Amino acid sequence: MDTSVVLVAGLGEHSVAEEVWRALPGSVLVSHDLSELSDGVVRRWVDGVPTELRLEHGCVSCAMRSDLLPLLRRLRGPVVVHLDPALEPEAVCLALEGEPVRVEAVITVVDRATWFADATGGDLMAERGLSAAPGDARTVAQLVVGQAEFADALVLTGPTGDERVSAVLERLNPLAPRCELSVLDVDALLASIPPGSRRGEVDDTFDALVRGEVPGEPAHGVHLVRFTARRAFHPVRLRRVLAALSGGVVRMRGRVWLAGRDDSVLWLEGAGRAVRIGDVGPWPAAVGGSSGADGRGRAQDLVVVAYRGTGEVIEAALSEALLTDEERWLAAELTFADPFPGARETLG
Repeated sequence: MDTSVVLVAGLGEHSVAEEVWRALPGSVLVSHDLSELSDGVVRRWVDGVPTELRLEHGCVSCAMRSDLLPLLRRLRGPVVVHLDPALEPEAVCLALEGEPVRVEAVITVVDRATWFADATGGDLMAERGLSAAPGDARTVAQLVVGQAEFADALVLTGPTGDERVSAVLERLNPLAPRCELSVLDVDALLASIPPGSRRGEVDDTFDALVRGEVPGEPAHGVHLVRFTARRAFHPVRLRRVLAALSGGVVRMRGRVWLAGRDDSVLWLEGAGRAVRIGDVGPWPAAVGGSSGADGRGRAQDLVVVAYRGTGEVIEAALSEALLTDEERWLAAELTFADPFPGARETLG
């Protein structure tokens, strides 16, 4: 029988994991402290009983393989896992694939006092003392946006003054029910998670970019744009456009067709001032040809959640980065520089 698991994520001090633990009869509370992971030390608590683990390699995947996965295999009954603040629940759920584990819900805590600044900034995890391991090149924006985006339910803390937080969350994760920590009813919150929620399911490259019905009109200066096109981006112009947009974007994600890499699907994920672009494999049923040919299956499909500018301005900027008609016809003779050599860049 699969072990039932509820994951609780989010930055800052909060009591949500304990509240969920108390609400689920017979449940076990597991929490980890990865602050000394770079030294090979992991601290873990099971129902308040501490254990110090020493790993040969100080990395998150090692901690998952060496401790959390074997622990979940042994435990029976519901397990509430309070994730270390530096962990993104999507990465944890990816590690759980194939295990005898059923994710009932991912709950993320959002502190409105700091969340918007974190989600739109460019601070590195290391600069904030949040690195999960040496070489952790993520930004705080990538962490907090990923935590909120992947959640099945959101618990809100802090002052209600910045209406942009709610506006962003409505567009970033329209399916997730939200409640205040001060009036948290765990049973009611879990019962309000709709059937279409992911419950630990990790997207692949061609899953829907947005789950649920997204508000169509801007609110408090926040809006969502979905950009599609059936011609390739010029790499250098795309780099310039991403840098220009980064000062007003909370989230940008989707599939990218880049001139010079016509056979590969590129996946773009941006949060705040950071962007990652990676090669995720061939286009399905792609037809050979130059960058000027649409090629069956090749298309841009990007979603942008922004808090500056307008949808028309964002669409126009991305359109300017596409190959011109002349460039499409001459693509076979052109050499396109690659301005995306790494997995992450801080833009703007």
